Amino acid sequence: MNKIILIFLLITSSIFVYGQENSWSLQKCVSVALENNIDVKIKQLQIAKAQKTYTHPLLDILPSVGLSGNHTYNFGSTIDPSTNNRVSSDIQYDNFNLNANMNILDFNNLANSQKNKIGIDLAKADKKVIEYEYKLQLLEKYFDALFSQELVKIQKEQLQNTTFNLNRIQKEVEIGNKPQSDLYDIQLSFSQDEKRLMEAEQLFETQKLQLFQLMNFKIENLSEIVLEIYLAKEIETENSEAFQNPKIEYADLAYKSSKKDVAILRSANLPSLSGFYNWSTFYSTPINQPKNNIASFENQFNDNKNQQVGLQMNIPVFNGFRRNRQIIASKIESEKVKLVSEQEKIKIEQQVELETTRKKQYLQLTTNLENTLKYAKESFKTTQSKFTNGKIDAVIYTSVKNQLLTSEYDFLKNNLQLQYASLKINLIKTNEL
Repeated sequence: MNKIILIFLLITSSIFVYGQENSWSLQKCVSVALENNIDVKIKQLQIAKAQKTYTHPLLDILPSVGLSGNHTYNFGSTIDPSTNNRVSSDIQYDNFNLNANMNILDFNNLANSQKNKIGIDLAKADKKVIEYEYKLQLLEKYFDALFSQELVKIQKEQLQNTTFNLNRIQKEVEIGNKPQSDLYDIQLSFSQDEKRLMEAEQLFETQKLQLFQLMNFKIENLSEIVLEIYLAKEIETENSEAFQNPKIEYADLAYKSSKKDVAILRSANLPSLSGFYNWSTFYSTPINQPKNNIASFENQFNDNKNQQVGLQMNIPVFNGFRRNRQIIASKIESEKVKLVSEQEKIKIEQQVELETTRKKQYLQLTTNLENTLKYAKESFKTTQSKFTNGKIDAVIYTSVKNQLLTSEYDFLKNNLQLQYASLKINLIKTNEL
């Protein structure tokens, strides 16, 4: 008994898992798509690059230290470094230098560091923009396929009803209760329903393929994939300043970055202060000559040591007005970027206003379409009864049936458009689905 229960549970769980694999929600599609999107991966690398490019201003103060040494041969008449006298001999000597430089105050480095820091946020915002536009495409493709999926269900119900009537009319024609013309009419209706169902299934298959191609995700059992109907949460943001659209964020950061370009150019007109330290020594000895009077390496190394320490200030005085013209041009560019930022905000607000208007229109149609569908169903029931009793012909029956199909189509389309508009508004406002 326990084995039977265990086998039953295993079969049930396998069916459930199989169903879960073939059922795709909007969130699942978005999650898989973002993981596979190449553009998103490229933007992630750009973020990593921007993070490596940025250097904290305090690190720019750290000195740069260098150690150098060289071994030199002088041939002929030269100056002996140990006596500073000209001698007619060949000398070899070694120089050792230790240099350290430190930027104490450099406005150019400070401005560049601030710009690079903004560059990190700019790269992150750019990635968000790519994801946002990608999600908009996914949302549209998902609802296109979802509408076709639900339309297929309606077409199947219509064909099932027509099949029932076709079989009934065939039997009545065979026993002589119906004329042959009624059979031709119902066969025509059946053929048209078959054609509509086939077209709806083909469209659904094509749109599913387009959806998964956009997701950059290959799937083998495409015909078995079922899309889940998504009920959007009603999130209304009255204050436009609360928008968290990545395009607005990117435009604001681009404006901040352009102002730092002006600061970088201005820094060239500001003084800079640096400190330096130098330590050096040398050792020399004649070549192919007696070395009796030559001091040892240790003595020369210690005696010839020299140290320098100091501060250096650089004050720009005149650059031919070239820098001023560059600053003015950079200011103009910054103002242009500011206008682009304001324009982006206007576009987002207008887009939300448009989608909100559409949503209100869909809501206004809901009651009317719901009543129309209700009346169409009641009318079809009555017509079906009349057709069964032979009171009306197949042409009138087909006309009423098509009216029901149109009513179901309009009601379905309006409901899905309402959900689509709600999701799109939330995505534009908060960058969330």
